Amino acid sequence: MSDYERITDYEYRLPRRGAMRCDGIVFASAAMMRGMAGDPCLEQVRNVATLPGIVGNSFAMPDIHWGYGFPIGGVAAFDAEEGVVSPGGVGYDINCGVRLLKTSIPREAIAGRVREATQALFAAIPTGVGSHHEGHGFQKREYGEILAQGARWAVGRGFGAAEDLDYIEEGGRLPQADPALVSERAKERGQGQLGTLGSGNHFVELGFVDEVYDAGTAEALGLERDHLTVIVHTGSRGLGHQVCSDHLETMLRAAKKYGIQLPDPQLCCAPIRSEEGQAYLGAMAAAANFAFANRQLVTHYVRQALEGVLRRSWEELGIRVVYDVCHNIAKFEEHLVGGVSRRVLVHRKGATRAFPPRHPLVPAAYREVGQPVLIPGDMGRYSYVLVGTPKALELTFGSTCHGAGRLMSRNQAKKSIRGRNVERELQEQGVTVLGASRATIYEEVPWAYKDVADVVAAVEGAGLSRKIARLKPLGVIKG
Repeated sequence: MSDYERITDYEYRLPRRGAMRCDGIVFASAAMMRGMAGDPCLEQVRNVATLPGIVGNSFAMPDIHWGYGFPIGGVAAFDAEEGVVSPGGVGYDINCGVRLLKTSIPREAIAGRVREATQALFAAIPTGVGSHHEGHGFQKREYGEILAQGARWAVGRGFGAAEDLDYIEEGGRLPQADPALVSERAKERGQGQLGTLGSGNHFVELGFVDEVYDAGTAEALGLERDHLTVIVHTGSRGLGHQVCSDHLETMLRAAKKYGIQLPDPQLCCAPIRSEEGQAYLGAMAAAANFAFANRQLVTHYVRQALEGVLRRSWEELGIRVVYDVCHNIAKFEEHLVGGVSRRVLVHRKGATRAFPPRHPLVPAAYREVGQPVLIPGDMGRYSYVLVGTPKALELTFGSTCHGAGRLMSRNQAKKSIRGRNVERELQEQGVTVLGASRATIYEEVPWAYKDVADVVAAVEGAGLSRKIARLKPLGVIKG
């Protein structure tokens, strides 16, 4: 399962064999590849390469780990006319993503008040399994607008400013969304969940710019050393999970109906142009819009919380969106393949879009520096801001990593505690952590993850993105 060939120091080939229609390409360091020997996630890269209509190669980023169907950290593009769409290539948490907020607040402004600020965030943003927020006054009859409009609905309701939309991938809305394709059960599960984190690895992190590697680009992004930042990581909550669940059985039947041979039933799929494929894409886009709206409301509550602590308006505090990226999504994009422009459906599961300077989909303010790439680490170390590169567009359909990547399962992480006081250890490192439960914090201990610095070094070494700044945590609230 682990045979591979070295292409460069940070690029490895899983050669085409058996039913594979293309090679698998893994971006990682030599040490990372050795650590993956025998890991089933590499077999998942090969399995994806067997799917009909795949274009280019089956890719994996250095934060790769086992996922449902596709590996987490997997990227694959399929011809828009002849390819397939697979829910396993998007994941259960549709449009799980990361938003970065910058501020004009110097770090010393909250010296001695980090716990107060963290507690304010914790009070403002519900966390944990089944968490709900009723303060936004969302009515069930508004579901159609939310699922169709995404972050635009939220801004229209006063949760943020119109300028926020300029710094969200796709402007915070996928236009192909069809709210009618979202089941009543999915809507029930999402009821009251806008403006919440949920469980697992979702978080809001108050931190600061610790290092700047490219002063010019950092300035273009509005990032200033020793100024506060906020990272928001959440997705489509129960609604997105149910949308995925609703379509898995349909896709299994569709694969059989259309004669698609699956090496793993978790890769169930349907032709993009089929009725089943179109139904999934319409529902998936609606769930993605729910996630955009969710992150927009969380942004609103972050602003309110910091206003309360610092007694100034968010505009005065300069709390503005740097960018918002999707992690679990499938999007139609135009890419050069063999020198010819082709429309493809790019599945990015636990992977981030990384478009280069002068790409038309990069916000106008960043057109000369490239799309911001936001790579959160674990709650005890650091996160990174990068930008996309021309090489990413050439090699990976403009894609790069999305985070640190797990080393341990959640159960393994909890067993590794062995009486340690995680909260106290983090506090001694200068990080205040609050969670919906102690179990949640234990599942997310720093050593359960790869060192994100190693992951970032691999994608930078491969040329997929360029490092701009490092952020360090001060206070974290966990789902």
